[in-house]
Amino acid sequence: MYFFQIRGIIISNHDLLNHDLRKGVRSVFIGRETELQFLEDKYHQRDGQLVVLYGRRRVGKTETLRQFCKGKPHVFFSCRECTDKMQLKNFSQKLLREKIPASSYITEFTDWEKAFLSVMELPYGDAKKLIVIDEFPYMCKGNRSIPSIMQNLWDETLKDENVMIILCGSAMSFIEKELLAEKNPLYGRATGIYKMNEMGFYDAVKFFPNYSDRDKVLAYAILGGIPHYLSQFDTKLSIAENIKKNILTKGCTLYSEVEFLLRQELRETPMYNSIIEAVALGNTKLNEISVKSLVDDTSKTSVYLKNLIELEIVEREFSVSNGIKEKANANRGLYHLTDNFFRFWYAFVFTNFSELEGGDVEGVYEYVIAPQLHEFASYVFEDICREYVREMQKANVLPFRYSQMGRWWGKTTVRRKDDRMEVEEAEIDILAVSKYSEKYLVGECKFKNKTFRYSEYLDTIAKLSTQKESAEFYYYLFSESGFDDKIIEEAERSKNITLFSLKDIVEKDIPHS
Repeated sequence: MYFFQIRGIIISNHDLLNHDLRKGVRSVFIGRETELQFLEDKYHQRDGQLVVLYGRRRVGKTETLRQFCKGKPHVFFSCRECTDKMQLKNFSQKLLREKIPASSYITEFTDWEKAFLSVMELPYGDAKKLIVIDEFPYMCKGNRSIPSIMQNLWDETLKDENVMIILCGSAMSFIEKELLAEKNPLYGRATGIYKMNEMGFYDAVKFFPNYSDRDKVLAYAILGGIPHYLSQFDTKLSIAENIKKNILTKGCTLYSEVEFLLRQELRETPMYNSIIEAVALGNTKLNEISVKSLVDDTSKTSVYLKNLIELEIVEREFSVSNGIKEKANANRGLYHLTDNFFRFWYAFVFTNFSELEGGDVEGVYEYVIAPQLHEFASYVFEDICREYVREMQKANVLPFRYSQMGRWWGKTTVRRKDDRMEVEEAEIDILAVSKYSEKYLVGECKFKNKTFRYSEYLDTIAKLSTQKESAEFYYYLFSESGFDDKIIEEAERSKNITLFSLKDIVEKDIPHS
């Protein structure tokens, strides 16, 4: 259950759905059930718990932790970029406010060891002594000995006590390559490590309960699964109005969000801007990106892309059938933006920055965005369909259990207009394969204002024809605008063809096994 705040009154989402005040209401907290359950399980375990929770900026770590802490005695300390002395002073004040014994005779701890050890004095009775250190990398940046100090205290005392320390951070490179690395003093001490990712489609659309199914897809295609971005849209406004008011208008939060984040995380922002723009505009291969961004050579481009991958802005995608050898090849794989909002911003805001700075919001929307928005969302629709297939696997309703699933591309048989078969490069939106490759699920996704045509179905079943001699094939067809009569008739005759409407997909209507 989720809870919402309306003028200071807390009501459940169940009540909200039937509440007259739901119009224009802002959600306080949505989703993250898995993350919260993970933390609750750790909280109720015996002995000490040292949990590392991390993820990219804006993903919702802090709000999730605050939600977890509700109703529990706790200390929540947010580190700042400041000197070590100032950090210790602030941390001391936070702990001493909890009325620990030391608060009667000191105003500040003299060192970090005494400060951390004082956690044992928190007056929480039988409840776990819960302390959250948000943006922990800032603390370590000011004092490199912090992990060693914490390790010694953990090994000697804290691990056997009724305490739970949560270390949270956005600097993923520091967390993965330093804090959790074998050379770090805290290596092997964490009792739980959780990497928070952006929300999937089904959590993200809870921000837009009143939108149509189509508009939910569009909103997700524009904003992705970052709670901070999702909360900027006003559900009383249309998609078009929200884009104009909350993305394109100079001074609004999302107008400068991307630039702000990049400056925080990277140097050479002009170069990164060029590379991200190239990827956002559909250049997916290394050499294409290099040419489009005017970088001298692909090796330099590769380094920039590697940094963007570490920040989870870009991903390197491989065909679902690619093995270890192909993935090790630096020239293989396709590059995509992982963040839908980054993709939207670079495709439409960055490329029209001069016009938007001049206030031509209506013109940019009407002549640039509106004609392309539906097609822009079609790529994300494929992601949504893949998420839907994963939900079906969880529900155990697929015709078989796949061992791998994703996009596929490569050489295969394709159908020509005269029905001739030829071998050439082609793509499959969804390909799921059983463990021993004896069963295949082929998915085709159409997000457009036209019905799924029978000729498109024939194009789909023509692919991978050579594998059909030794494997059973199932076809899952996903369409925004329905299917023509011949496909419907075909699906009624064959148990191997299943059709899914936009309503099925968006509302997660899982068919029975």
